[in-house]
Amino acid sequence: MAAVLLALAASASWGISDFLGGLKARALDVVAVLAISQPAGLVLLAVIVGVRGGWPGWGWWVLWAVLGGLGGAIGIGALYRGLAVGSMGIVAPITSTSPLIPLTVGLARGERPSAIQLAGIALALVGVAFAGWEPGEAGARGRAAVGAGLALLAAATFGSSQVGLEAASNVDPYWATFVLRIASCALVAAALLPRRVASPRSVWPTLAVVGTLDSGATILFAVATTKGLFSVVAVLAALYPVLVAILARVLLHERLTLVQRGGALVAIGGAAAISAG
Repeated sequence: MAAVLLALAASASWGISDFLGGLKARALDVVAVLAISQPAGLVLLAVIVGVRGGWPGWGWWVLWAVLGGLGGAIGIGALYRGLAVGSMGIVAPITSTSPLIPLTVGLARGERPSAIQLAGIALALVGVAFAGWEPGEAGARGRAAVGAGLALLAAATFGSSQVGLEAASNVDPYWATFVLRIASCALVAAALLPRRVASPRSVWPTLAVVGTLDSGATILFAVATTKGLFSVVAVLAALYPVLVAILARVLLHERLTLVQRGGALVAIGGAAAISAG
């Protein structure tokens, strides 16, 4: 049950972070958003590992964490860019398939969720996909293809990042998350070198909250993988699009379609089945 609660908490934190980050990415360059949010999250993690101490020593886990950080940063960039150039009705559902990678890895190495949990996993994946579905606007096929391509990249890198983080977390989830964030900050810094981007200081506090929530969610996810089945944790943590849709409805008064409402209910039902199993 601890793994379930931690994964759901990670999903909630990611949902709020993505909602706020998505709002700011509408007006700011994606790299500008990451340039503030990623280091802010690193500060939180530095404080945590500084208080805990206990460096676990060098090993293969560091490489796994670095790969996870690079994949996560690429995934965020691809997602935001995909939403900017493509239709959300195409990009969001495709990106929501990212849990299929850790799910496959977990099942391949012998994890066996109960029958109820397997049914819940299927419901959650379908529900999340439809909760993020919006009617696509009429546009050129080229834009749709680019958006879909970026969504596939985001899904692959997000899923792969979680696999890397889980492998590193077997040694220490806190240090694994810290190293992961260092790697993602380094990639963002490299992206900043050939270009000049800036963001008004008025948005820095919001972007700092985005990064802090993102890092908090990543730690919760990392710890959850050490306490339960990776396949189950990955799917539960991927429920954040449901919260994004709800926040958009409540705070921005965006209209949820019947498909979105149904998808949210199905995803919640899937989460309940996973928890009960």
